[in-house]
Amino acid sequence: MKYTQLGRTGLKVSRLVLGTMNFGPQTDETDSHAIMDSALDAGINYFDTANVYGWGESKGRTEEIIGNWFAKSAANRDKVVLATKVYGNMAADGEAWPNHDKLSALNIRRAVDASLKRLQTDYIDIYQFHHVDRSTPFEEIWQAIDTLVQQGKILYVGSSNFPGYKIAQANEIAARRGGTIGLVSEQCLYNLYERRAEMEVIPAAQEYGLGVIPWSPLHGGLLGGVIKKEAEGGRRASGRAADTLADPAARARLQSYEDLLEKHGLEPGEAALAWLLTRPGVTGPIVGPRTAGQLESAIRAVELELSEEVLAGLDEIFPGPGPSPEAFAW
Repeated sequence: MKYTQLGRTGLKVSRLVLGTMNFGPQTDETDSHAIMDSALDAGINYFDTANVYGWGESKGRTEEIIGNWFAKSAANRDKVVLATKVYGNMAADGEAWPNHDKLSALNIRRAVDASLKRLQTDYIDIYQFHHVDRSTPFEEIWQAIDTLVQQGKILYVGSSNFPGYKIAQANEIAARRGGTIGLVSEQCLYNLYERRAEMEVIPAAQEYGLGVIPWSPLHGGLLGGVIKKEAEGGRRASGRAADTLADPAARARLQSYEDLLEKHGLEPGEAALAWLLTRPGVTGPIVGPRTAGQLESAIRAVELELSEEVLAGLDEIFPGPGPSPEAFAW
């Protein structure tokens, strides 16, 4: 496994991030523990989760599965850089009481204690804002975070799904307060198919020293060889992926993508991850394996070197938006 610093921090993290969203809803606890064991054995030390994972009546279940794994061995917790998130409504019926979601100081305090209990740990390495809270000023948010840092409950803070201007606003207010390091990472939707983050989000993250953690690196499976898998009778796309494949132009792009990689003897999913690892500002993509085999494939991507010919071909099929403001100004 290869490692890098998380943004401007001294924290060393693996270039793959183990996403745990499937733990509980799609992968049972025994298999989830086996995947975490394999990830740690492979050198992956960055584990990502969220308080809402488990979904519906099972919100919090994913954190519980991870907590039970930590309880098996103190070495597990010692080796892992643990990231979880706050923002979502944790009520099973979706009808939260006032102050039971978002980023008020009250909810942050309540949510971090609940996550610590489920995770069976006394600290969280990276506590992440799962979404922008347009109703809570950053002065209040940072005051709550400073208290948690002083209490030793969290070490660093990251964002997820933030636009570039909110990354700037958050860190400028943190700097004015003094004594607050501010955001150190940003999780954003970013992959070959969806490159809009290159226009504003990633430049803002680089300017303020945030590590970029792309989620959905295979764009819901579309970049994992979905057309070939369909032809071979494998798992069919569903939801938004199926809607995308129904568009002839989008399907043609994906066919060109799969043809290019087949020509060079590359597996689509591994190539999509390897491409992200070449991108400026990217710390590492989040991979959310449902099975041990999917984890093994993701790990191979870390050592995969894409040729200039392949990189140029990928840019031709999936061109980025270009830098801001040129991308939209002229």
